[in-house]
Amino acid sequence: MGAKAKKALKKNMKKISASAASSSQQLAVPQNPKPSADFLPLEGGPARKAPVTKPLENKATVLYIGRIPHGFYEAEIEAFFQQFGSVKRVRVARNKKTGKSKHFGFIQFEEPEVAAIVAGAMHDYLLLEHMLQVHVIPPEHVKPNLWKGFKSQYKPVDWVQIERKQHNKERTLEEHRKMLQKVVKRDQKRRKRIEAAGIEYECPELVGNTQPVPKKIKFSEED
Repeated sequence: MGAKAKKALKKNMKKISASAASSSQQLAVPQNPKPSADFLPLEGGPARKAPVTKPLENKATVLYIGRIPHGFYEAEIEAFFQQFGSVKRVRVARNKKTGKSKHFGFIQFEEPEVAAIVAGAMHDYLLLEHMLQVHVIPPEHVKPNLWKGFKSQYKPVDWVQIERKQHNKERTLEEHRKMLQKVVKRDQKRRKRIEAAGIEYECPELVGNTQPVPKKIKFSEED
């Protein structure tokens, strides 16, 4: 190879190395890159990052249970829902006078994760021809008196005993006559309905004194 050819080859090698260095400088990443902005203000100004929000921690452990069927009370609810996890307490809303269920109640679990699973699995669950309505109650909506009286035992009212006492109580003569007058009025209305229907029927006669109670006579000292 001659001297001219060698000089030309050296010049070409220098050009190739210079072009490679310039391209590498263009592709190089800066040492302190600026953070990418999430949004730009509408009125202009520097770009800003969106605030970092932490996910809310689930602390709800209380569930509302609606459309509870007849016979599915505190003991049955606790035994049924224990298959999901440990139950802390159960309360069924009841009538204060009769003690009968109002067909809705509340249940509390030990773990909030269990409560979330139960709400998702048991909502619209068909139980004894009733579609259960199960919802999670946020902790801020749980009232202090929600569990008031949840351990109390409700006894059904014995209406037969109440009616028996009412029927067998001692009455005065005036009360007996008023009661007999009501019976006679009902009997007369029944007779009119039978006659209006065109039915020939001889109703038995009621025996009793329907006369008003005589007034007490006051005697003067001269008599």
